[in-house]
Formats: sequence, structure tokens, C-alpha cells
Amino acid sequence: MTSDNSNADIDILIVDDDETFCLVLYNAIERRGYSALTATNSAEAIKLAQLHKPAYAVVDLRIGEESGLLLVENLVEINPHINIVMLTGYASIATAVQAIKLGAKQYLTKPADADEIIASFNKDSANESVTPAEHPLSPKRLEWEHLQKVLLDNNGNVSATARALGMHRRTLQRKLQKRPVKE
Repeated sequence: MTSDNSNADIDILIVDDDETFCLVLYNAIERRGYSALTATNSAEAIKLAQLHKPAYAVVDLRIGEESGLLLVENLVEINPHINIVMLTGYASIATAVQAIKLGAKQYLTKPADADEIIASFNKDSANESVTPAEHPLSPKRLEWEHLQKVLLDNNGNVSATARALGMHRRTLQRKLQKRPVKE
């Protein structure tokens, strides 16, 4: 699904493999006076970015089987001044740090509405009102965070990650398929 208005400058590129989410966010952004494009895979997003040079992008961390982190890097190569918000339902410290290192300006967890996303484009610095957690992360959450970090260190290679962790590959795959523990 690609929504396009070729006569107008494109303000925001929305990239998510969930077509319904793209459509809902596209409509919400358009209602707020911005023009937008949507893409459901990285190749489509790169073509649109090269053609339209959007000022902003909303990129999902997982675009089908693809990593949104690679797309962030590609979008920054196309337009070094693009303001990218990484959006994910699978937040982890490792992916947040990596997204920022690659050029994303903000990292939001789903569900995030259009107002939150648009507001995050205007933030140039960290939110000082965020307070540290009162309770430490649970051991299960710490394990999930560590698995994500080692997976990133191994460029998403599950077999190499399992070897690095001294774990059977299928056990690691099973742990990775689970949703992250909240705390």
C-alpha cells in the first residue's frame, strides 16, 4: 500500500508491515495537516525516500522479517537530515541504543498515537521529566534484554547468537518468539 500526493512535499514516511496500522496512522497524520507516504517493506520505503526526500519517518522495528534498524541506516544515507522515530511493540534497551546510534531521533513503544509521534519529531533532546524506575528489572526481563543485545551483536544471526550464549538454537528461537516481559 502506498499513498501518494506527488504535487505536495512529503512530510512523513510511515513504514510498517501492518497495512491497517499504516492506513490508520496515515489518515491521522493527514487530518493533522501533514502529507504522508506509506510503505510496508524496506525496499518500497527506500524507493519512496529517494524519490520524495521526506523530512520525517516513522519506522517500525520489525518490518515483516526485516529489521527496521537497517532501514534507519539507509534512510539516513539518503537524507542525513531526516528526523526518524523508531516505533516498536518489542522495546528493549539494546534496540533503542542501536536505533539512536544509527540515526533515529526518538524511540517510542506501541501503542503510540499520531499526536505522540508528531510531538516526538519536535524533541531535540531527552525528556528530563522521565524518572528512573523505582524497582529494578525482573530477572526474566533482564534475560530478554541480554538476548536482544547478543542478537544485535551477532547481526541478527540466531545460530551465532546461540553459540555465543552457549544455548541450543531452538531454545533461543523459542525465547525470542515470546513477547518481552514488562518488568
